[in-house]
Amino acid sequence: MGLQRFERRLERLVEGTFSKAFRGGGLQPVEIGRRVGREMDTGRTLGVRGTVAPNRFTIWLSRDDLERFSGFHDALARELADAAREHGRDEGYHFEGLIEVSLVLDENARQSDLRIDAEIVGGGQGTTSTLVLPDGGRVALGDEPAVIGRMPECAVPLSDPQVSRRHAEVRRDEFGFRVVDLGSTNGTQVNGVVVKEHSLQDGDVIVVGATSLRYQES
Repeated sequence: MGLQRFERRLERLVEGTFSKAFRGGGLQPVEIGRRVGREMDTGRTLGVRGTVAPNRFTIWLSRDDLERFSGFHDALARELADAAREHGRDEGYHFEGLIEVSLVLDENARQSDLRIDAEIVGGGQGTTSTLVLPDGGRVALGDEPAVIGRMPECAVPLSDPQVSRRHAEVRRDEFGFRVVDLGSTNGTQVNGVVVKEHSLQDGDVIVVGATSLRYQES
């Protein structure tokens, strides 16, 4: 199921923003996406908090294929990273750091050749974590728990009437950050699933009441 969703996301990518560029022959994004998914599955290992999967993917391409992607190289890399993150969530994988995708030149590759190096790489000391608010503002996360609620003294104060006075909090643990519901009236969701507490990964969407907050690492 996870790989099928992964492929559907890449198919939407081709049908949408980049459709004109991928008509005809040559390597297609869906082919790259399938291989990234397989490399993630193949490279997974058992870690302290469950199954840990590769999070850094170096995609080696021929000069012809890389030139076809040149006008939207960065956008394609972002979409592949987002699709990889979605596949990881579907499979219940954890990641040691941000998901990174790089498209690089392989001087010896012929058109449509594809080689991928997949690695498990930690986030490093420079990683910072924030909650991205609906208006684009950010709340930095640190050692003190960040309470989400209607009370003005909350770290993330919301005027949403469906949010409890002290609805949930994001707190640091030994693995990073987790969101914990504080006995709210309407509950807390992560990526559409109701949770009491949940270990957060980059890109997770926390929903309290009618408000969505994105957990982001950078």
